[in-house]
Amino acid sequence: MRTILPGLPSPHLQALATGYCQNASESGPRRITVYISGPAISILSPSPTSPSHLLQTIYDDDPTPLQSVALDEPTAKIAVITTSGTGRIYKPTINTLLPINSPEREPRWVLQGTFSSSPSPSHPATLSWGSDGELLVSSSSSLQLWQTSRPEGDIHLSWSQPLPNPAKMALLSYDSAYIASVGRYDKLVKVWRRLSYGSGGAGTEEGVDGARFDFVYLRHGDVVTRLEWRRRPRHEGQTVENVLWTVDCKGRVKLWVGGDGHGMRELRLWGGLELGMKMGWVVQGGDLMGAVEGVVERGRGEGVERVVEVGRRCHEVVVGLDGKGGVKVWGLEDVGWEPGAQKRGGVWEIVEVKGVEGLDWGGGAGEHVEVQSYCDGKGLLQVLVHFFDGRIEVYETDLAALVDPNPKRKRLERVAVWTGHSAPVKKVVRNFSGRAVVTRTESGQSVVWKHELDHGKGVTMLRRQVVIQQAGHVHRMCVLRKGRFVVFLRHEKVELWDCRGAQARLLAEQRYDVPGKPLCLIVLPRHKVEDYTTAHVATITSEKEGVGWEVKFPFYRPNDPTVKVANGRGEGDQEGCIREFVKFTLEDAGDLGYVLPVDPAGADFHVSGFLDVFARDVAISYTHSGRVEFWTARVGHEGKGVEWLSTSSLETGVANPALVSGSTLKKAALVSADRSTLTIWDIRGARLEYEQKFENSHTIRDLDWATTPAKQSILAVGFPHRVLLLSQMRFDYLNKGPAWLPTREISIRQCTPHPIGDSVWLGGGHLVIAAGNQLFVHDREFEASTSLVPATGLRIPHRKGKARQLDLFEVVDRLNGPLPVFHPQFLSMCILAGRISLVHKVLQALRKTLRFWAEGDVVDDYLGLDLVEFYAGDGSLHNGGGHPREYLNRRQSFDDGDEPFSEETAVDINERLTRIGIPQLSGHEQIQLVDIVECVGVVEKQRRSLDENGARFMLAFRQHALRKGRANEVHISWREISWAYHSTSQDVLVDFVTKQNHGRMLWEGARESGMFMWLGDNAAVRQQFEIIARNEYTKGEDKNPIDCSLYYLALKKKTVLQGLWRMASWNKEQASTSKFLANNFDDPKWRTAALKNAYALMSKRRFEYAAAFFLLADHLHDAVNVCLNQLHDLQLAVAITRVYEGDNGPVLKRLLEEEVLSTAAKEGNRWLASWAFWMLGRRDMAVRALITPVFALLSTTPSSPPPDDGNLKSKSYLTDDPALVILYRQLRQKTLQTLRGATKVTPKVEWEFVLHSAGLYDRMGCDLLGLDLVRNWEFFHPAAQAMTGLGGEINPLRLLKRRGSLVVADIPIRGGPLSPLATPGGQMQVPGEMKTGGGGGTTAKPKPPPTVFEEPDANSLLDSFGF
Repeated sequence: MRTILPGLPSPHLQALATGYCQNASESGPRRITVYISGPAISILSPSPTSPSHLLQTIYDDDPTPLQSVALDEPTAKIAVITTSGTGRIYKPTINTLLPINSPEREPRWVLQGTFSSSPSPSHPATLSWGSDGELLVSSSSSLQLWQTSRPEGDIHLSWSQPLPNPAKMALLSYDSAYIASVGRYDKLVKVWRRLSYGSGGAGTEEGVDGARFDFVYLRHGDVVTRLEWRRRPRHEGQTVENVLWTVDCKGRVKLWVGGDGHGMRELRLWGGLELGMKMGWVVQGGDLMGAVEGVVERGRGEGVERVVEVGRRCHEVVVGLDGKGGVKVWGLEDVGWEPGAQKRGGVWEIVEVKGVEGLDWGGGAGEHVEVQSYCDGKGLLQVLVHFFDGRIEVYETDLAALVDPNPKRKRLERVAVWTGHSAPVKKVVRNFSGRAVVTRTESGQSVVWKHELDHGKGVTMLRRQVVIQQAGHVHRMCVLRKGRFVVFLRHEKVELWDCRGAQARLLAEQRYDVPGKPLCLIVLPRHKVEDYTTAHVATITSEKEGVGWEVKFPFYRPNDPTVKVANGRGEGDQEGCIREFVKFTLEDAGDLGYVLPVDPAGADFHVSGFLDVFARDVAISYTHSGRVEFWTARVGHEGKGVEWLSTSSLETGVANPALVSGSTLKKAALVSADRSTLTIWDIRGARLEYEQKFENSHTIRDLDWATTPAKQSILAVGFPHRVLLLSQMRFDYLNKGPAWLPTREISIRQCTPHPIGDSVWLGGGHLVIAAGNQLFVHDREFEASTSLVPATGLRIPHRKGKARQLDLFEVVDRLNGPLPVFHPQFLSMCILAGRISLVHKVLQALRKTLRFWAEGDVVDDYLGLDLVEFYAGDGSLHNGGGHPREYLNRRQSFDDGDEPFSEETAVDINERLTRIGIPQLSGHEQIQLVDIVECVGVVEKQRRSLDENGARFMLAFRQHALRKGRANEVHISWREISWAYHSTSQDVLVDFVTKQNHGRMLWEGARESGMFMWLGDNAAVRQQFEIIARNEYTKGEDKNPIDCSLYYLALKKKTVLQGLWRMASWNKEQASTSKFLANNFDDPKWRTAALKNAYALMSKRRFEYAAAFFLLADHLHDAVNVCLNQLHDLQLAVAITRVYEGDNGPVLKRLLEEEVLSTAAKEGNRWLASWAFWMLGRRDMAVRALITPVFALLSTTPSSPPPDDGNLKSKSYLTDDPALVILYRQLRQKTLQTLRGATKVTPKVEWEFVLHSAGLYDRMGCDLLGLDLVRNWEFFHPAAQAMTGLGGEINPLRLLKRRGSLVVADIPIRGGPLSPLATPGGQMQVPGEMKTGGGGGTTAKPKPPPTVFEEPDANSLLDSFGF
């Protein structure tokens, strides 16, 4: 926390109190400062990092204003009183059950009790603490002493004395021996001397319980304005002589001396001095000695000897300031010695200096100022100056500087300003640059604040510029020209205020009439940037009607914001004015819910002059149905008209959002109607990036955007008592990692009970939080211990010279931006892109770096490699790939002057990675890197039998096994299943998966690997399914045949199951089951019996066993439904269907069309849809599914359900994947069907898909791969050049730039029998239309391609067709 503005100080004599309290901390005495701000009591204590550390804010529920506050040093009790005479006592408490270092272990003040005094709004009451918890209350008619330290805990009136005239102030000496009081405009000070303390018994009718006082008058030559007693000694048990300082209106100071704490003599005049200054204060003995000791300890400068002399000669020091740079310091020697004694004190004028810079405090001539001072723990004097215009300024000074006669020496350094509002803040609005904000309270008061950069230690970063005091409701407001001007939109008029001077001026106002409720006040881009005296603002109503105003400012110098104005006119002749210049209608806004200005979020101000999608957005709108739209606008030449353009829009499906916020980067945050669910959208990319549901007690109240200089987004989510900072992260499609992460939580619950009213980002990453009448300003730096991101896990660098500090922008940039080339995600994406030779180069370079690494060395992000190698292309990424021979050739092309990459190389790299921690990687990322290196070594070992798709699956499966313990995934994703499905080395993958399951494959392991989804050979499917059936039977010691019934019955091996039941003699169901299985289930009678048993098992929730009996009854469809609806296992449903009826059965087709494709459409899963279409023989649709939304492909089928707009999962960013473009490139030229599907993709769609995939690479931190993609992508020939015969259709072969003989023919000649020259894998006749189940018949699906590579037969080459 950098700055706190604790609230507007009340303009009362006793609105501020400070003391060195003994009971305010477990570690010892502590400085506590208390002041009144409206209905609140702000309690502060300086900390090592901030002079404005706010301990607590107490809001008083009394509707009458607070008037006075007093702090008791021994007990740290706080007493307050209102104008109605109601007083309250608060005592400190510490929760000792909490950890010692917990911030909640700070002292908290709770109500002890209340008391009542005589009310008089015209004569404010005063408070003063004495000894033993005795409190003096001075009201309009009496003086009262209240006892607050009784064992019973109640507050008891111990003495009361009526007054003939109201007292302006009354103070009790530290030992309760004297009371000094003075009336308004009174020249006599009345001093009450205590004669007895009383017994505390029953009192008289006046409330007296035995305490007795007499009094004397102290005469003065003029009206007395101030009284001050000598403070109590810091050390318990010490006593000092009572001394009273009185000051009259002419600045004359008199010192009155009494006896010690036991003599209680009458006060006598000791001496005096002519202050002659605007303000002054007394540095009392304990503070003076502490300041002297501090100067001696620091021991620098020539003033040390002078300070030592001051400490030796003086008991107190009086400091006077004239407010114009003049300083005068007096020393008081031996205060308390009586005249005529052997040793006599006096007044010593230490220094008088004129024209000191920095001490021209200004203020009006009649402005009242109250000053208090104390010495802090560092031996520096802290001066609290209470200006009655609404601020308390805290200054710090060294005693040596204060008494230095050199006029050039800086005396006081301002370290804090305490100000704010006197009522709860309702709204905070910033200007575009974030250098000025305006705050508005519920009562209508507005304050303009200037955001100052950190020019020195502790300088506040928010400076109050001007207060706009005008009642009335304000719909919207905006800040213009860095806070020089403010525009208010009221109910029927718009106002322009000049905020450059000491007081705000209303320059102009304009009435307006437009139907609907005004929703916003938007600043439109300037037509001419250099015309800084003109601005255009507009409002849009709920009826989609709008009004635009032209605002003319008085001429001013742009570099001087403080030019004085008179009557609304500046230095030139132009007078400030505002006029209506256009009315418009936002036609295409839909069912408009709200319109808001776009949060600039740190964006640079650019005015292109063009109205296009690249222009800066100025507004965001949303409809009741959840459509979010960004708008840009352009003002016509010479201020004639305004044009609006929608730059992007998205149907989010979030109905009636309660809050919406958008940034210029086209990020939008939406909050659900119940304010419990937050979603973050990329409107340009049309994707959902984040969704989080919070508990009902955590109602979302505010959303604010910020952006780092590297264009990384930060979202501040405001709750009632905390603000959660979310930062965007790199996309992680491999691990399905979150796209947004909470990085920091700012809680104000310990400081104030008032809920947050609003928050806003300033320039440079500073966040302003308004809660009640207070403003909390947080900068980018924060403690590492408070970070929600583990600094050790992400290796986040600390600030230079600040080991425990983190920078918010650096943390966010660490979570985003380009990855080092040795990062596991970058290497994984290279492998998916087919850049295996590039991976070898990176790992060889990493090995070389680690070989010569020493402690403290910096590892280059690019390992010294030439960046051209990452995007120049090596042929692997730019063709279909998939053959082991191509992989081998690419591997042999690698040569960097070192030994080839091998499994031994991988072992050596991993051995070094276990000993060396790479700074750019977290611990988990380094484990992932080790696993990738090992996997690359395994792939290299099997390079002759493993193709690229197999390598991709192997890498993904290893990573899945690595994160299985910390993720909820039960199987690998459909992306990895697709790689294995299109692999030609599936037998190697089966062996690999079996080894990963320790040679004993159960259904759980098969489902985890997706084996029965990606196996292409149906014979291999049945073989592996029988292995699983055998392993399921033998997995337990008892060998229960129930566990394997479903699998053997799917294999139609009832006799095997019968034999297993005969051996299960221990099972109580053996006899009945064996007898039942002995029947002939081709007979309808026994099929009906099997169905009855299946339904009986369903009622007993034995679902898997029930599915087995459905298969026994030859009801495959019912067994599939049980797997889907009761077991929720899609893979099991597909597996038993493929085993039971093969890959061409009607149940499998219906399962794929009705269940799989429907699920793919709901989830937006293009991998699943492509797999399903390929299984259906619709390879053209399988290619299109990779590039086209699934619901668009299914919309042509009448039975297909419409897309669910409310399903957010289908809009998630995880439905995108840059690896889709890799599979699309590979499949589109694999067969004639896929080529025909590629012809249905328009060049524009393919262009946008490639650019979109490159953007995903960039968001993943793999920008070099995105550059490689757009640089080397191969587009097909234009369709017009490919038109030939084939019944008027496009000849797919003409789209290729390579030999058509490498393309498998899977389309028959139209209208004739299948060509005898067609490949065995391409004998399915498909219709010409693109609808599933369209016209034309299909033959039985032939045997799928072999799982190992075979040389194609010459008869299968397309050249033999003679096209």
